[in-house]
Amino acid sequence: MRMLNKIMVMFMSLFVIGTARADGLFFPDEPVQDGIQVFEVSKIFAEIYEKLDNVNWAGKDINIAIESLENLNKDAHIAATDERVVLVWGDKIIANYPRPEKHDWNGFGEITTALVLRMRAMDENLRALSESQLYQAVISALMRGIDENGRYVYSRAAEITEDGRLLTSVGLEGMRDARGNFRIAGIFKDGPADIAGIRAGDLISQINGVAVAKMTDAQVAAALSGFNSGTSKIHVLGPDGARDVVLRRATVIVADSDVIHRSADNGGILEIVVHRVSDNAVAIINEALARYPDVSGIVLDLRASTGDDERAAAKLAGLFIGAQPVMRIAETSMDEVEVVPGGSAVTDVPMVVLMSNMTRGTAEAIVASMYDNARGVLVGTPTAGNARIASRINLSNGGALELLNKSIKTGGGRVLDGRGVFPIVCLSNIRTSQQQNAFFLNVLNNDFNAQDFNKDDKVDASVIRKGCPIIINGADEDAVAAAVSAKILTDKKVYNRLIAE
Repeated sequence: MRMLNKIMVMFMSLFVIGTARADGLFFPDEPVQDGIQVFEVSKIFAEIYEKLDNVNWAGKDINIAIESLENLNKDAHIAATDERVVLVWGDKIIANYPRPEKHDWNGFGEITTALVLRMRAMDENLRALSESQLYQAVISALMRGIDENGRYVYSRAAEITEDGRLLTSVGLEGMRDARGNFRIAGIFKDGPADIAGIRAGDLISQINGVAVAKMTDAQVAAALSGFNSGTSKIHVLGPDGARDVVLRRATVIVADSDVIHRSADNGGILEIVVHRVSDNAVAIINEALARYPDVSGIVLDLRASTGDDERAAAKLAGLFIGAQPVMRIAETSMDEVEVVPGGSAVTDVPMVVLMSNMTRGTAEAIVASMYDNARGVLVGTPTAGNARIASRINLSNGGALELLNKSIKTGGGRVLDGRGVFPIVCLSNIRTSQQQNAFFLNVLNNDFNAQDFNKDDKVDASVIRKGCPIIINGADEDAVAAAVSAKILTDKKVYNRLIAE
């Protein structure tokens, strides 16, 4: 149906809707339309098109980006031909503009702004967006047309700090109830809501004097969290009655890695959970390894880890494997860069590496490097096969574009992107205690003869994933992962036989 609509508008493009001037779509004496600074917004869009023109789009052209604006609403259909750019809403043409000349970035920027204004007039949700939210929505739509994994970062300064990622929030989480009120499900410890005495189970019925039931989800979210600090007055209903509370959004630091030391007579086990592969994560892990040098085993949990910083990934892997190739970065079929850590390993204790379908980006390369260097037993389910690194394009408005246009290979040159890494021990096949006992008995009896799919790239990855499926229940996966990891690290015979696989 969408293709039919596009064909239809191509034939109907002779009918021009709206006023278009030869030197632009907007008049200098009308710089603000529908609350939008049209010339400033158009300038940012123009800059984006110009900078993306220097990036390898894998054969895609600017039409793909413009037409992808229709992702903003299911009723929108956009066709960009050699002569016209036409917007159809449902079955009605609501905008029809002459296509700018090649490399007329200002012209393409103005057309993008004009299309967005037309769509805002038809869509109250788009109309309710602030300028920052509008940039986020529109540019994300443009990016999806070019790279489905690409994204727009609204503020580079607000995204990352020296200590970790920033979350600006009043410190609570929850969801709507049947009446549209906001039921609090959890409180961030020592956050503004916690200090104010708000507890899980309390109900927020009003925010800044407006009934929550009459607010959109976006409006509620903006009041409780956002890029900047701000104050929200909320009306809370709890066991002790109703009260008004003033909460100021505060900065919460989200660490890129957590470390848990499980003590025991033999030094215990160090559990390292990596959320994001970064320099911050490397610093946290390095400090933990120095603090607990006598542990008997390490669990490196990468089950929900991602990252696109190859240097940070090399540093992290280097803590365990030393100066060995961690990955190769391939931007084109003819251009590969080998990434090798600069220092020596800081520990050689036995390791279990936990992985799952949410292990993505450079985290997949770290898993593969542990496997290639016989440095840890891979436990879990297959990784995502989404091993890419971003090209970052800074914009003059303080934001940035990220295109995941560089694929990652293992240090030995095996393809990771689209395939992934496969575990030696598949958790989804040893869920119960009986299955675990039988599995380890086979290992000890030397009857564990699993096929190593990491060395056999002829086997279809989808077939491997069917044989080792995702574990749906997170608590179940945590329990199995903990039990299996402990057994592997506390039984040297089991560890040695699995690492040899």
